[in-house]
Amino acid sequence: MTIISWIILGLLAGAIAKFLLPGRDPGGFIGTTLIGVAGAFIGGWISSRWLEHPITKDFYDGATWASAIGGSLVLLIAYRILFGHSRS
Repeated sequence: MTIISWIILGLLAGAIAKFLLPGRDPGGFIGTTLIGVAGAFIGGWISSRWLEHPITKDFYDGATWASAIGGSLVLLIAYRILFGHSRS
């Protein structure tokens, strides 16, 4: 996959992570989007490095999507813990 497809995958993974973990984020839409892109990269790297499942060149691979969404969820939770002062 190219860098553009990883960015698109990250945008979509960030939106899915936001849907799965609703609530108010300190960074708003832009922050959540950037977390989604970073989560896609980190999730893909973890999947290929430690889970012994290399990321394929296919954009529609389920494991690629799962790792991107999982990475986005982890980063979104960490972001809320570190920077989320109010839950209202």
